[in-house]
Amino acid sequence: MARILVVDDEEHIVMILKDSLEFSGFQVVTAYNGEEALEAVQRDHPDLIVLDIGMPKLDGWEVCRRLKSNDATKTLPI
Repeated sequence: MARILVVDDEEHIVMILKDSLEFSGFQVVTAYNGEEALEAVQRDHPDLIVLDIGMPKLDGWEVCRRLKSNDATKTLPI
């Protein structure tokens, strides 16, 4: 089963996406800011990330830059 990381600082958006993706058979992990997203990637090893751009702490652009500059995560679809 594919694991998807959903990252957004708006809880209602995360819950809508989580419910829809789980209904479609995916395993879903969530994060509410960029720092949590980076931790979740290391901990949960998702197959795909759905990433918001405008977030506190680290925005989506910076999360993407960090993941793409790391050999272990550079091919991870975002």
